Amino acid sequence: MKIKKAVIPVAGLGTRFLPATKTVPKELLPIVDVPAVQYVVQEAVAAGITEVIFVTSRGKDSIEDHFDEAPELEQVLEERGQKAMRETLRRIAEMVEIVSVRQKRPLGLGHAILSARDLVGEEPFAVLLSDDLIDASVPCVQQLVKVFEEKGESVIALRRVPKQAVNKYGIVGGEKITDRLYEIRKMVEKPQPDEAPSQMAIIGRYLLRPEIFSFLAKVAPGRGGEIQLTDGLLQLACHRKVYGYEFDGTHYDVGDKLGFVQATVAYALKRADLRDQVEEYLRNLIGKL
Repeated sequence: MKIKKAVIPVAGLGTRFLPATKTVPKELLPIVDVPAVQYVVQEAVAAGITEVIFVTSRGKDSIEDHFDEAPELEQVLEERGQKAMRETLRRIAEMVEIVSVRQKRPLGLGHAILSARDLVGEEPFAVLLSDDLIDASVPCVQQLVKVFEEKGESVIALRRVPKQAVNKYGIVGGEKITDRLYEIRKMVEKPQPDEAPSQMAIIGRYLLRPEIFSFLAKVAPGRGGEIQLTDGLLQLACHRKVYGYEFDGTHYDVGDKLGFVQATVAYALKRADLRDQVEEYLRNLIGKL
């Protein structure tokens, strides 16, 4: 069964990036000149996804606008001879079908996913968190799709983190099947290092069977009074297998200020129009330290 739909929760307030996010959604903060959420959508499209469902909240309409047509702006660019940028904007508007649903109260990631139930329907789907950018030669979601097509079961992106950092992530425990594949049997949300079942952390990419919705509808509020996706996944794992895959790629947490700076530098260095200048600047900066 093909994965054609992706859910991207974007309802968060972005308080860690105030005052910048007072009026601008954090998902639109640019990594150089491309909004973080655009990179995430591009990853989904590269994996064959044709419909993106944004779970939004009040004040987040500009995210949908970013992926809509802008005829007035395109006309101005045409008149100024900026045809390349006009075509770039047009490609953004045409890359995927965008729909949205509102999460009216901030009740957690599990609740955000549950809000998309009617739009997803009874088919497997992807979940991508826009705080997580993954730079990989094969897009992370595409790596998960390959596992899903082989196993027919839900699969979660994993990466190994330092022991002292496990309290920042959902951590899994289970049986190692192959070099990168695990059968998950335990999940703990942000454990203390001495309570963590492993150092394998959940990163914001999931391929889920639709059965997850029935478990999310019943799960009790967990840490912080929120409905946790990990609690729903644990219930799912009691009835069906759930796999974790240690993806190949570099992860940037752009919901964190340091991670945002790291991603901005790394993505600038990947660009032919900026690489030489950025490298020179960094060399000069390091020389002054």
